[in-house]
Amino acid sequence: MSSVTNVVVNRGIKKILMCDQKSRNSLSLAMMRNLLEHIKEGRENQDLRVIILAAQGPVFSAGHNLKELTSEAGRTKHEEVFRLASELMSSIIDSPVPVIAQRPLVCQLVAQCDIAVCTENSKFSTPGANFGIFCSTPGIPLARKVQGSTALHMLLTGLPITAAEAKASGLVSKVCTADDLEGEVQKISDAILSKSRSVIGLGKRFYYKQVDLDVRRAYDLGGEDGGESGHEGRQGGNQELRGEKEAGLVARGQ
Repeated sequence: MSSVTNVVVNRGIKKILMCDQKSRNSLSLAMMRNLLEHIKEGRENQDLRVIILAAQGPVFSAGHNLKELTSEAGRTKHEEVFRLASELMSSIIDSPVPVIAQRPLVCQLVAQCDIAVCTENSKFSTPGANFGIFCSTPGIPLARKVQGSTALHMLLTGLPITAAEAKASGLVSKVCTADDLEGEVQKISDAILSKSRSVIGLGKRFYYKQVDLDVRRAYDLGGEDGGESGHEGRQGGNQELRGEKEAGLVARGQ
């Protein structure tokens, strides 16, 4: 456990808990370094199957720490903040296992995570313009996740959207009651755990390779990648199955 995050690993699920409530779990340099370390750590461990980003307190994350973006902080600090933010978001894409945002409120993490689950009272905003700082980097995943009109509305006005509007726009995957939140995230995690890690990893990698391509090029890539992915997936699945059988024999004392 660090001063800003706490990590719990159970049954192949790594839960990274943001716990810097003094800064409303802002994406400070310290927070981003911690998240980046925990997302990258053990990524090749075959037992790791899911990563969940969650938070203590009423706020998932308030976005960037504005104290680090003042004129007094200087250009060098600003560049470090945005460089690290870009590296953090890229680490979510590059993670071989799905990354789930649980109970999210900050748009950049929500939009970049593979799956996002929130409560009915959640709101989402990109408020940088309200403070004289346009949300350039948060707008990158946002523009790729929702309709252009929704992204521009959020970026140019700084006004929040509701959980229902976020679901309708594609920003979040599921909306549920606060009481059902843990169960919904567990249900999604269990569905992923029941699949081959190799297949899920290959599928996620292909998705991000093709999603912004011209549709014809995407189909070409699918043809090229499909054979390779199918072979690797079968190989990985066979290895996982052998591992499960061996574990079962050990458990039965054979």
